[in-house]
Amino acid sequence: MSLSELRVFGRSGTPISPLTLGTMNFGEGTGGPAGAPTGAEEATRIIHAALDAGITAIDTADVYSQGESEQVVGRALRGRRDDVFLATKFHGQMSPNPAHSGNSRRWITQAVEGSLRRLQTDRIDLYQAHRPDYNTDVLETITTLNDLIRQGKILYYGTSVFTPAQLVEAQWLATTNHLIPPLGNQVPYSMLVRGNERDVLPIAQQYGLGVLAYGPLAGGWLSGSFVLDAGKPPTRVHTIPGRYDISGPSSERKLLAADSLARLADKLEMPLVDLAVGFALAHPAISSVIIGPRSEEHLQAYLRAADVQLGETVLDAIDDLVPPGTNFVERDAGAIVPSIEFAELRRRY
Repeated sequence: MSLSELRVFGRSGTPISPLTLGTMNFGEGTGGPAGAPTGAEEATRIIHAALDAGITAIDTADVYSQGESEQVVGRALRGRRDDVFLATKFHGQMSPNPAHSGNSRRWITQAVEGSLRRLQTDRIDLYQAHRPDYNTDVLETITTLNDLIRQGKILYYGTSVFTPAQLVEAQWLATTNHLIPPLGNQVPYSMLVRGNERDVLPIAQQYGLGVLAYGPLAGGWLSGSFVLDAGKPPTRVHTIPGRYDISGPSSERKLLAADSLARLADKLEMPLVDLAVGFALAHPAISSVIIGPRSEEHLQAYLRAADVQLGETVLDAIDDLVPPGTNFVERDAGAIVPSIEFAELRRRY
């Protein structure tokens, strides 16, 4: 596998590179989703280096640094926009006003205009619902996105971390209402986060969905820092509470698995990042793996990993350490469904 070996994104017929540049870290402000973001100047260098190396897809979101990531991407793509499969997302709250969020027609029609303006483009290639909205009917959401395709403002639309039932519902509603169905889904996928192998990825294959897999390093757990002999794992600021807390039994098992995978990489004499990215690229449902470099050095490490092709013996060894379909903690799925998160929905008082 190399960056020149493009993959077709779902049933669209559109070829994209096996790596997608994720831009969650890009911006100038503080308080971004993953802590201190990469400044605009370095982010621009990373974007240009990624494109020069053969990456053809970029993923961002309006909520990343409250629009600053989209602005950085828009400026960096001047003169190169037509060479890029550009994906962004809506749903997150974009101001103190809670009405400036969600998957309603009222918000989507405002959000798309903001993204188009910040990205300095006349169309978005893939417009994604960043999270499910349990207060909005799915039919309202997909009807609105269908209208945006008809208007030429977006070319395709998709979802992110939707449940299996929601994925099937969206396809069924689109078909029965003569609408264009969703084309893509974005999911967390790594050697430590394999829950989507049970149903989401097979559903994607059934319906011809393109899949963008994010978090190949499992939020840093596969960076090499989370090993038993490294002392206390590094503290990282993140919007997901407890993500790096190893005190619970589930996280302890996760740490043991991360340590075992790091030792496997050492035995194979390859960097752990190569093993992690190679694993994510090996699944037949994955169209492209989203990488999130914070620096040009990080980017180069990811680019080298794109050339890794893992054989069956190595993949079997990974399966032995982390069985297929395993998620150690619920929050690693990307979103916790209300029926699990809120006790009142599963208890008869």
